[in-house]
Amino acid sequence: MKAIIYTQYGSPDVLQLKEVEKPVPRDDEVLIKVHATTVNRTDCATIRAKPFFMRIVTGLFKPKKQIPGTEFAGEIEVVGKDVSSLRVGDKVFGFDDQGSGSHAQYMTIKEDKVVIIPNNISYGQAAASSEGAHYAYNFINKVDLKKRQNILVNGATGAIGSAAVQLLKYFDVDVTAVCATRNIELVKSLGADKVIDYTKSDFTKDEQKYDFVFDTVGKSSFFKCKHLLKPGGVYISSDLGYMAQNIFLPLITPIIKPMIGNKKTLFPMPTNIRGSLILIKKLIEQDKFKAVIDRELFPLERIVEAYRYVEKGQKTGNVVITVDH
Repeated sequence: MKAIIYTQYGSPDVLQLKEVEKPVPRDDEVLIKVHATTVNRTDCATIRAKPFFMRIVTGLFKPKKQIPGTEFAGEIEVVGKDVSSLRVGDKVFGFDDQGSGSHAQYMTIKEDKVVIIPNNISYGQAAASSEGAHYAYNFINKVDLKKRQNILVNGATGAIGSAAVQLLKYFDVDVTAVCATRNIELVKSLGADKVIDYTKSDFTKDEQKYDFVFDTVGKSSFFKCKHLLKPGGVYISSDLGYMAQNIFLPLITPIIKPMIGNKKTLFPMPTNIRGSLILIKKLIEQDKFKAVIDRELFPLERIVEAYRYVEKGQKTGNVVITVDH
């Protein structure tokens, strides 16, 4: 089979298209014929091993898993003997933030990170429906969300941000979305109640107060946004922040809360991939969630180009890779 291989960490130039043996599933795994995958921020960070501590999982000196990729959609070809919820021929999608090896024609994965594709979407849409949504949901489930609360989403057109807007509207809250001029109509279509065009105004100077500020692109900070928060409000970022402050601030802000109006920050450590997949599947079936796709033009042969594009940080939603057979 064809697969993208990398044997050392670095820029997208380390990626090579090669012929390798088709994997064989273990007893608790399925073999999937991949029809679509994506290139996302997680993939870009993985091949560069940045931040450095990622190497604890990915391999200290060189990658343990040599085929990158996290999201996927495809058809099950082989089912391990201990798999009970899936069958040969099932059309499925899923995600593994520790690496699924989906940048290939075939991949194996455990059944708990796979769900059936709803009938109302394509392989490309399905492949783009998990990573951003999983991380977005792990912003939301870290806070005590109540109806009609006010939430600001910075980076509302990225994979995480566009998913966050839709998920927040499902939970019936008021959403202010921050994006560029060209994407204003898009975020309105996703359900945003108010839009701030960051090319024309600084969202951190907004006069409205919010229960939560979700920075889904990691381009702000708690200190720049804390005055936007109501007493008891919470700031969450998808990024570690300057000097990894977003890891340490959750420990510090409870101590100094009298000085900062009982405001705090949390770090959205992502957990329970299956729970996220089940929720997203349900919302897709109800036409309440649709992954935003920037482009769906890249075959495996152009994956280096896709990585370079994603690393620019200007994509809208997701970049889908079509996998030929």
